[in-house]
Amino acid sequence: MAVTSVSRRLRVLGVPVDAVDMQGTLNWVEERVASRKSGTHLCVNAANVVRAHDDPDYLAVLERGDLIGSDGQPFVWAARALGQPLPERVAGIDLMEQVLDRSRETGWRVYLLGGRDEVVRRLAGQLSARGVRIVGHRDGYFGPDDASRVWDEVRSADPDVVFVGMPTPTKEHFIIEGAHQAQVPVCIGVGGSFDVLAGDLRRAPAYMQRLGLEWLFRLLQEPRRLFTRYAVTNTRFLALVLRAMVRRTRTARG
Repeated sequence: MAVTSVSRRLRVLGVPVDAVDMQGTLNWVEERVASRKSGTHLCVNAANVVRAHDDPDYLAVLERGDLIGSDGQPFVWAARALGQPLPERVAGIDLMEQVLDRSRETGWRVYLLGGRDEVVRRLAGQLSARGVRIVGHRDGYFGPDDASRVWDEVRSADPDVVFVGMPTPTKEHFIIEGAHQAQVPVCIGVGGSFDVLAGDLRRAPAYMQRLGLEWLFRLLQEPRRLFTRYAVTNTRFLALVLRAMVRRTRTARG
């Protein structure tokens, strides 16, 4: 665990998260690129909390993230209810867009890693057309035995920023187990952001994001794939929050 100077590390519902806003996160990215000191950025949301309670190995990987953002609005609300307020939600896709904008201004070298080949290839072309310096891309379909070779490919491209668009927990394990060895200045996990930015999936409207209903919007787009997952995850997350609130109330009463 490496807490940056721009943040304060908290534990919310048993998982680590940094009390840092978007501007602080962007400052951290700029500091890492300028110093060439390898840094990893992970995100936590309701689903990550539930997984961390089920999977000690996943929780241990989260602990090693250099900066951990609060990706989900329900998670931000839960932190506030438990007396550990976070400055704001810093969604992975929003961070990616902000860093890409900064990359156009600075000439940072960007590598895209993850997703389906046709998606990441198309996104790389779209970003290049917008003035982002894309120095490499590849899909996320490889096994654990190939991870070292993939990191060698990334390192040879000499990027300033690597975006990893893979599912949890594959993404977190891949980043933590290889980014520092590959000496990547900034490695950011962004989940399914490639599909949205490439135009294959739509993102929830702003009002649904503010209401913490992005999960519902995604469910309506992919009901067969996501219904069971969200039904179980959301119920368990709510139970964890309520249990923590009860414990906090009892502790306050002595």
